[in-house]
Amino acid sequence: MSELTIYPASNSEKVVLNTQDANEIAGVLAKEGVRFERWEASVPLSADSSSEDITAAYADQINELKAAEGYITVDTISLTADNPMKDELRAKFLSEHTHSEDEVRFFVRGEGMFYLHLGDNVFQVLCCRNDLISVPANTPHWFDMGPEPDFTAIRLFNNPDGWVANYTCDDIADRFPKFDG
Repeated sequence: MSELTIYPASNSEKVVLNTQDANEIAGVLAKEGVRFERWEASVPLSADSSSEDITAAYADQINELKAAEGYITVDTISLTADNPMKDELRAKFLSEHTHSEDEVRFFVRGEGMFYLHLGDNVFQVLCCRNDLISVPANTPHWFDMGPEPDFTAIRLFNNPDGWVANYTCDDIADRFPKFDG
């Protein structure tokens, strides 16, 4: 189940807000300029569905978002616990970074945790199946797929180069709880 927990950036032990209500999550994040939506597939999908089948199942939502926000490329990414590179991939995303474009992820299956460093707070967003999150360009954040990742996500980009991180060199991510999956 989707969940939002907000902490002061200076205190990972103090919870300011915790909710599993998708509408409340969307409303709170919208005030920060972060898009959070729930999508439904137009056809049933399985863990074995191809990238083409996945994007076709969400074509209406993808096309609407591309038209509204100017995204030019769409792909899917899947990661499972048996991936021999899972530890290296997890480490790549665990340090606070920004992007020069929005980071858009829609979870087709599985889950992952986004941490958004917005002002004096850290917004910890557990994204699950059917959740879309769009982290605005230049927003400090990090992502944790957990020690045993198991997810498929659709990604949308403005930049044909795809995912390019600008690391902040801030150790804030080390001071917040990791996602156990």
